[in-house]
Amino acid sequence: MERFVGIGEAAAALGVSITTLRRWEAEGHLSAEHTPGGHRRYDLAKLRPEQFRADRGAMRKTIAYARVSSHDQKDDLERQKQVLELYCARQGWTFEVIADLGSGMNYHKKGLKKLLAAIIDGSVGRLVISHKDRLLRFGAELVFAICEAKNVEVVIINQGEDTTFEEDLAKDVLEIITVFSARLYGARSHKNQKLLDGVKQAVEASQC
Repeated sequence: MERFVGIGEAAAALGVSITTLRRWEAEGHLSAEHTPGGHRRYDLAKLRPEQFRADRGAMRKTIAYARVSSHDQKDDLERQKQVLELYCARQGWTFEVIADLGSGMNYHKKGLKKLLAAIIDGSVGRLVISHKDRLLRFGAELVFAICEAKNVEVVIINQGEDTTFEEDLAKDVLEIITVFSARLYGARSHKNQKLLDGVKQAVEASQC
């Protein structure tokens, strides 16, 4: 027996958002009937949720995310992107690269927001990063938890401990001071640069 439902109930049956359901219809992955008033109606018997979810996994894309903190690291950003592109290509994955230039403590970066929106939307099946801290300096675990909830595979290319605890702590302190001194004095001000130079010298001295 046919049972036609509205877009909200159909999206819930498939476990996706209404926006995703509309996109799938536009891409030809499923079809809907339309009432004389123009409203979509979906036949639940034809949706077959379990089979559709299996097909959906194959459609989800791989996103490789790259980030550096400042403009003077643009060359590092390009190298990071090349590493990600080469890795994904060797695995035979079809992928998209999203790159950000900004502090690892900035949660409002354009690329990061685009990445999170795609993960929440359900269109991402795999996230690839070169190092854990390329995602966020603090809070990466929260993003990983969202990925787990959305069945997104996370691939971290370099998981080895390249640095000691003291070195990581020094980097975190420097990152915090960089952000707050930029807000206090301005990113390009003489006072900001002087403060950062002093902190960097202190960090380097502590590691000797």
